[in-house]
Amino acid sequence: MGKLINIYFLWMWLSVPAMAQSVDAMYPLSDARRILFLGNSITYAGDYVALFESFHITQYPTAETEIINAGLPSETVSGLSEQNHAYGKFPRPWLFSRLSSVLKKTKPDVVFVCYGMNDGIYEPLDEKRFAAYKTGIERLRKELENAGVKRIVFLTPPVHDDPAKGLEGYNLVLDRYAEWLLEQREQRGWEVIDLHFPMRRYLQEQRRTNPAFRLAEDGVHPGGEGHWLMAKALMSHFNPAVDSFPSREAYLNGSPDLKKLYELVSKRQAMMKDAWLTYTGHERPGMNKGLAMKEAKKQYQEIQREIGDLK
Repeated sequence: MGKLINIYFLWMWLSVPAMAQSVDAMYPLSDARRILFLGNSITYAGDYVALFESFHITQYPTAETEIINAGLPSETVSGLSEQNHAYGKFPRPWLFSRLSSVLKKTKPDVVFVCYGMNDGIYEPLDEKRFAAYKTGIERLRKELENAGVKRIVFLTPPVHDDPAKGLEGYNLVLDRYAEWLLEQREQRGWEVIDLHFPMRRYLQEQRRTNPAFRLAEDGVHPGGEGHWLMAKALMSHFNPAVDSFPSREAYLNGSPDLKKLYELVSKRQAMMKDAWLTYTGHERPGMNKGLAMKEAKKQYQEIQREIGDLK
């Protein structure tokens, strides 16, 4: 991994050392043993998590950090659900029905949180639903603190692109949810990374030249470009030099072996996320049964050796 690390990120550290160090001063990611991602189907899809882990490995080469994706499709932090969710098959799962088990079994010291997309249940802005979202976020922060998590990072929800109304439909709800999170950053010192408004601006810019442009074909779940924008916001938070990369391809091709590293990380994340969900437990039907944790850890280490062999 030496050449991958030294060639690719040396100029980044030299160009922005003060910013990188001041952000990490809260609790350095280089010290983290376990970083947990909580969220809904967008987090479970996992591409932005895999991109971030690839960055983490190259940015903090001596760290022994495990990054765990515990995103669960359909989930909310608000506890709300549509009456006919999933065609009446099951209500939306609620994070707090599994959170205690997740924290007990993963034992994270850093947690990234990305909720909001499902929490307004795809209806216009309503104060009671908004209050349920805020109450859920507040409760989550308190439970993470009580569990001894040393660093809590909230992510504003990704953009929603209504097939008919575009950004003027349900996205207006997410605008408000994102604004509230950003207000907590300003007023209470929470660590909040804004995914929402950069994605919103990017979508607007692309639409000026291509009105048919989409980040999410169904309006909800971002494709590769959307996940890149999410990952870019995360990575830039810890090293602003990443913001200079104009595209996912430019980033992955910007250094020898980085693309291979990302492929190995993606393969491992795809296997481990189901193993962790099965091990920690959840109430959502229709999910893949993951490997037993003993076997998953064995395969994890096999891929780790492949990562270590990159030169």
